[in-house]
Amino acid sequence: MRHLIHLTGHHRTVTTNRVLGLLLAFNAGAVNAGGFLVAQMYTSHMTGFLSSLADNLVLGNMKLVLGAVGTLWAFMSGAGSTAILVNWARHHQLHGTYALPLLLEAILMLLFGLVGAITLGWRTPFAVPLTVLLLAYLMGLQNAVVTKMSSAQIRTTHMTGVVTDLGIEMGKMLYWNRSGTAPERYVKANRDRLRLFAGLAAMFLVGGLVGAAGFKYVGFIFVLPLALVLLTLSLPPLWADRNKLRQLLMQRRAGPQPGDASPPGTDAGPKGPTHPAEP
Repeated sequence: MRHLIHLTGHHRTVTTNRVLGLLLAFNAGAVNAGGFLVAQMYTSHMTGFLSSLADNLVLGNMKLVLGAVGTLWAFMSGAGSTAILVNWARHHQLHGTYALPLLLEAILMLLFGLVGAITLGWRTPFAVPLTVLLLAYLMGLQNAVVTKMSSAQIRTTHMTGVVTDLGIEMGKMLYWNRSGTAPERYVKANRDRLRLFAGLAAMFLVGGLVGAAGFKYVGFIFVLPLALVLLTLSLPPLWADRNKLRQLLMQRRAGPQPGDASPPGTDAGPKGPTHPAEP
């Protein structure tokens, strides 16, 4: 339980970032590959949708333009939701800083697994089924979690940057340092980064294989085990925060209390140094 709390808690280490990143890379690979089988679109990376937007604007195919705009907006909305939830958790000093967006992702994946077939026929104003928008939202939600927890050093829903960094470290590892070169000028690979990027790419690939097979042979319900993994990651820290969350809920229900507002012209803020929220 204590290890699970640390995985999504506010106190970050290289190890917890790496373990959570690898687990979420597997999840993203599974959702991305499985989503392609049911919707014929990869929804975890936005490069293709931006290119589609540009191409179809020139070609005048407004239906595909709307689809690209909707998917991009869904992905950004997911990332924005994570920013709101993480900063709210930080403001209230919760243990599970990154647990709330993962809990939301798990709940939406559970619903998707149970009623996903319905979303395929549910049309939207963006000329793509609700399935595509939902999967893009989930991937934006998840990618922002990993981005914020690792200060943008780890990505899990798209592999272009990961494979690029992996190639850079491999090139540095193979570089021939000529004899007589001063040690401080040696080109050396960062083997920790090499292992991390190789692990992320491998987990995304394995997740893709598992996801494609799961959606092909089991169907939408295959996402239920993936959702249960996310619940396992998110619920322990929220359980540790249960008393504070209960208190916050009671305060919200009670509304503003007399005396909470400061008289005009006075400083209502906390005394002592304050820490601005992370952008």
